[in-house]
Amino acid sequence: MTEPSFQANTTNPVKSSQATTVMSWGLMSLLIWHTSTPISLAQTQPSIPTITPASIRVPDAYTLGPGDLLRVDILDVPEYSGEYLILTDGTLNLPLIGQISVAGLSVSQLTEKISAAYTPFVQQPFPSVRIITPRPISIAVGGEVQRPGTYILPLSTSNTVERQFQFYTVTQLLQQAGGITQSADITQVKVQRQDPIRLNIVVNLKELLENGDLSQDLVLRDRDTIVVPTAENLDPVAIRQINSANFAPEEVAPFQVVIVGEVFNPGTYIMGEGMANLPELPTITQAIQRAGGIKPQANLRRIQLQRLTQAGELKTITVDLWQLLTTGDATQDISLQPGDSIIIPTASAVPPDEIISLASASFSPRTMMVNVVGEVTQPGALQVPINTTLNQAILVAGGFNRRRANTGSVELLRLRPDGTVSRRQISIDFQAGLNAPNNPVLQRDDVVVVNRSALTEAADTFEEVLRPVGGLIGVSALLNIIHILTEDRDNNN
Repeated sequence: MTEPSFQANTTNPVKSSQATTVMSWGLMSLLIWHTSTPISLAQTQPSIPTITPASIRVPDAYTLGPGDLLRVDILDVPEYSGEYLILTDGTLNLPLIGQISVAGLSVSQLTEKISAAYTPFVQQPFPSVRIITPRPISIAVGGEVQRPGTYILPLSTSNTVERQFQFYTVTQLLQQAGGITQSADITQVKVQRQDPIRLNIVVNLKELLENGDLSQDLVLRDRDTIVVPTAENLDPVAIRQINSANFAPEEVAPFQVVIVGEVFNPGTYIMGEGMANLPELPTITQAIQRAGGIKPQANLRRIQLQRLTQAGELKTITVDLWQLLTTGDATQDISLQPGDSIIIPTASAVPPDEIISLASASFSPRTMMVNVVGEVTQPGALQVPINTTLNQAILVAGGFNRRRANTGSVELLRLRPDGTVSRRQISIDFQAGLNAPNNPVLQRDDVVVVNRSALTEAADTFEEVLRPVGGLIGVSALLNIIHILTEDRDNNN
């Protein structure tokens, strides 16, 4: 072995110094050029093409990878035949030829590669390759789904007669992920494919639902990623379509919603409380029922549903329940999902006929409390059906006290939305129809005041005057005499 030889530097020191100076300037120029010329990483990375399922003319063959169990047969050479597992490094260990790299190849490509590898040793090897057990595939699902994450799915199915394989589609993976949320944009579902080349495939599941386009329900491959985007605008019709799809959630655990505004008991409610799973998603009107029902002053045309997307963005849907009541537009009764907030605003003015229609709605209370006080047989708080009129409330309270009541008119007190109280004098006519000017429909917490007649007021005042004296005639007897005289006068007239 020769030792390395070291020689002394015998060159001209001046020339060496010049060379060093030139080299230093060269390195400095290179450094200045490097720091002043930025390199764009985006320019060095090739763009990933975006296509639609219709652009995939012929489905790509299954590509082999670690975990696949293969059967390799060499014609008339049984000692070289057998079952072989693709190892984690993507290689296959075969007799005589040893390890060969097979990851990413199709079965036909592997067959050609094995044939070429055995040709030096076997004359006309004629190999055959088939998959005994395919490896499980790994699919990632993100975006507007109930349970985003990675899913490991076996392709082989148990069958005692013969081996069968099952390949998964986009909608099947969405079902595996618990179904899509109501905020999903099903027209722009993206499948990001890694194998054999990187592709972005845009799937329109709306075409599948409306036209039965099966090409949109793409067959997935190992390491595919499904991303379900959030819709720009949440549309009640689109939400109803999503809820009817087979890749919507089948069962949902009880969840919490918030409802505020013009309901009788605003607050937080657990929809489906006490149930293991909800057979179907609850709707806005069901949440209103849980909150005690809608108030008469509610603005049904501008109800707001606030919803948080999977990306953390707050979306608002305007709901018109008046369309539900008047035209039967069921799309307005939107299904709820966990974390929703319902805001019911106050109307500036509500016509009387709309109040009657609202009171008859399924999401209004069935009964209400009103007060009839003063000169009736049974004064006090009454629980009456919705749309009870003034005349009906007086009758429920036992009717007028004929000896003391002013039967000509009553006073109606009503609490306004701004906290003030309105007072209205109403003439009584028991022949009046529903919601006539003198027989209005009552609202919750209305107070009907039946005042004393003028004669009763005079008698009560006279009684107060005579009470300290005692008098020769009892006060009650005096009232009876006055009442009899009054009846005789009326009869004579």
